[in-house]
Amino acid sequence: MGTPFSIDMGSGFLSAEAIAEPPPFDRLRAVMLYDDVARKLVASVKYSDRTDLVPWIANWMAVAGAELVEHADMIIPVPLHPSRLHARRFNQAGEMARHVCRSAGKPFQPECLIRKRRTKQQVGLSERARARNVSGAFVVPEQKKADVKGKAVLLVDDVYTTGATSKAAARALKRGGASQVDVLVFAKVETVAT
Repeated sequence: MGTPFSIDMGSGFLSAEAIAEPPPFDRLRAVMLYDDVARKLVASVKYSDRTDLVPWIANWMAVAGAELVEHADMIIPVPLHPSRLHARRFNQAGEMARHVCRSAGKPFQPECLIRKRRTKQQVGLSERARARNVSGAFVVPEQKKADVKGKAVLLVDDVYTTGATSKAAARALKRGGASQVDVLVFAKVETVAT
């Protein structure tokens, strides 16, 4: 595998996608494009219990998103619904976020964002269906709003496909009082300009 890289194009750069439809989060960083290598790594962690890969992946994420990690007041993973967490036994985004926090000395605050309703798996859904699926699925619990209010939050997930999940989670965090939400993912699906 080649050297992991950040797909961010630098300060002030906006993708055509972001210009056409500004996302509710402020910045996005990814280690790599979602190719066969990334797909195998993510699937190994997510479905084959290869949690031994998480420290490596999280280290690459910390490097690719160093500016975002440094600026963050807290780091929050995209949460799983409790029933899915029970079935899977761990949240891969949570484990990635935990390792990024550990290496950066930042607060890990997964309890500040919850998935309040069970959603379908996003795999195989169209972009519009993905957005509907996660619309309103996330919330900052009332008792955690004071912790989030005015804070710069770094939201961590494994893969950014259409952005539906990250956008829904970012909206919930901003409604919950976050002043800024940045997104850090391991891999991003390449957007093809139309």
